[in-house]
Amino acid sequence: MEQTLSIIKPDAVAKNVVGKILDRFESAGLKIAATKKVQLTQADAEAFYAVHASRPFFKDLVEFMISGPVVVSVLEGVDAMAKNRELMGATNPKEAAPGTIRADFADSIDANAVHGSDSLENAEIEISFFFAQREIC
Repeated sequence: MEQTLSIIKPDAVAKNVVGKILDRFESAGLKIAATKKVQLTQADAEAFYAVHASRPFFKDLVEFMISGPVVVSVLEGVDAMAKNRELMGATNPKEAAPGTIRADFADSIDANAVHGSDSLENAEIEISFFFAQREIC
């Protein structure tokens, strides 16, 4: 069983589509092993996205991620990381396949509704950023 991290970003939380997105995960056979709603601080967002610190979009990304609450979840299942990435769709919602989360709920490449771990190694790091082991069932 793999675990991966999902973040429902501030734009999707503001649209009140959290339940619809979580349903997509469960309907695809993923188990929600942990979930919580949090408001990231600037320090949180900068630390989480530190890998992008030198990129031109870093400041805007941090500001977007602290603009409202997010819902973070640990998704678990066979090929959880790949399945989550397939459900999310392309980063740019205009390029996302019909029926994917980003095609249905994202507004732009910046306000793109969800984040998902891009490797099993990063999933482990990202999960431990948000969750203590005792919170994951």
